[in-house]
Amino acid sequence: MISEIITKQIIEALKRSGLPESKFDVELTRDFAHGDYASNVALIVGKKTAVQPLGVAEKLLPFLGNDPDGYIDKVEIAGPGFLNFFVSDRYLESIIENCKLESENFGRNRTLSGQKVMVEYTDPNVMKPFHIGHLMSNSIGESLSRLYEGSGAEVSRANYFSDTGLAIAKAVWGMKEMKQTMPPESADIVERTDFLGKAYAFGVKQAEESESTLNEVKEINRQIYLALQGEPLELYRIGRRWSLEHFDLLYRKLGSNFDHLIPESEVAKSGLEMSWQALKDGIFAESEGAVVYPESKSGLHTRVFVTKEQLPTYEAKELALAKKKYELFPFDQSVSITGNEQNDYFKVVIKAIEEIIPNLKDKYKHISHGMLRLPTGKMSSRTGNVITGESLIAEVTQNATQKNADHEVAEKVAVGAIKYSILKQQPGKDIIFDFEKSLSLEGDSGPYLQYSYARATSVLAKAGERDANIRMHANYTNDGEKKLMRLISRWPTILIQAQQHLAPQNICTYLIELAGEFNSFYASNVIINPEERETTELRLAITSALAQVLANGLWTLGIPVLDRM
Repeated sequence: MISEIITKQIIEALKRSGLPESKFDVELTRDFAHGDYASNVALIVGKKTAVQPLGVAEKLLPFLGNDPDGYIDKVEIAGPGFLNFFVSDRYLESIIENCKLESENFGRNRTLSGQKVMVEYTDPNVMKPFHIGHLMSNSIGESLSRLYEGSGAEVSRANYFSDTGLAIAKAVWGMKEMKQTMPPESADIVERTDFLGKAYAFGVKQAEESESTLNEVKEINRQIYLALQGEPLELYRIGRRWSLEHFDLLYRKLGSNFDHLIPESEVAKSGLEMSWQALKDGIFAESEGAVVYPESKSGLHTRVFVTKEQLPTYEAKELALAKKKYELFPFDQSVSITGNEQNDYFKVVIKAIEEIIPNLKDKYKHISHGMLRLPTGKMSSRTGNVITGESLIAEVTQNATQKNADHEVAEKVAVGAIKYSILKQQPGKDIIFDFEKSLSLEGDSGPYLQYSYARATSVLAKAGERDANIRMHANYTNDGEKKLMRLISRWPTILIQAQQHLAPQNICTYLIELAGEFNSFYASNVIINPEERETTELRLAITSALAQVLANGLWTLGIPVLDRM
């Protein structure tokens, strides 16, 4: 990568000029007028020495820019001492050629080669609707998984779904009371899971209003926990199976394929045992009959791991989940994606995990996201007034169908619209989903990127088998060609930086700029002109590379790539 060449040059220049070694940044410039890359090394070294940054830059300048491959065209000093590096035509031409040779691997790096990363995301609840919050976790988790893969890591995708507890028992109670309206196995899966959602909402409402109903729910919960044969267990197994069948359908639409599906019920007993052992070891403490991780130990706040009824809490199950995940896939890093309402929960849980399972210290990471809201506000599955993931995809698909009658294409456009709306912002912030803007073909949307790719491939299809080659030191006919090549050359750096910062939003910003530049160039220039062979070949080569980068970027975001729209 050119940034590595620049970094090595600066390190060597520091030695040759007698200046102290220092940590510095080499970053992409915001404006091509200031070069392609810039470094703050002179400012950093200036703070360590009596030399002004401008003087440091002047000392370094004679030793910069003369690389053997001729990839750096020139280096300039700007402002208070920034060093701006301009890449050469030779470098840009090599990038276009590499893109052609490496195709879908173009931009990938090996910085995490040999590392094992487990990414846990989506984590829905059986018997309850797959709500739009799960779309947030799924979109972010899938993109982060692909970012890790793009840096050479071996990635394992995990989905920890809830299938036990009072919430499940309330749904089963509702199923029992509404059994006469329960759809048959032959009914569409959406109809069956809609019934589960209604049963859950009914069970919640009745349990809140009636103590006797709540006691019945608790008894159902006990029977399910002990796997006692009877109607509650039978209904539970039906509802659980229906939910998982529906989830699998949604995962296929969203482009997620999990390596491990881990049910909450599978880690309950182990979590209980681990919590009791932590109590014996003096890590946990007893408090009014419950087992807690006290504030005095965590340095954060006290959390209950075993209730006074001697039942494991979510926290206890999280301990066992960490142990199980490591047994399934001995990871170097585990990343969990959840809503930001679990931030405080995870701070304590990760601390407990690291104390109880020391070999997992510094290997656990939690990434949180905000809420996906519609203009009408946040929806709640407790009341049944919920916007499900299925219904949102269906509604956006219906809107997309107005522009494309092909349902399959429209659904992929809808998925792209939803995912882009989620990923274009930094994780942690709430998002208001705007139907009109999300489907716009005029910029800052997933469909706009899909459309730009389809337009580029259409141009290439019209060119047929015509050989598209960059000729060394070709005569660029306008600045648009050069700017497109400079933008394309940034993809490897954008990808590695997005992975290092776990920031899919950086890829969104880059792809929108790249697509916008291509569409402007397309509107102002003829790409295929039989009378100008060399120019046509140059522009086709650029278009081919651009299409490949758009495809690679969309794949990294988990957005479907479409040849036509």
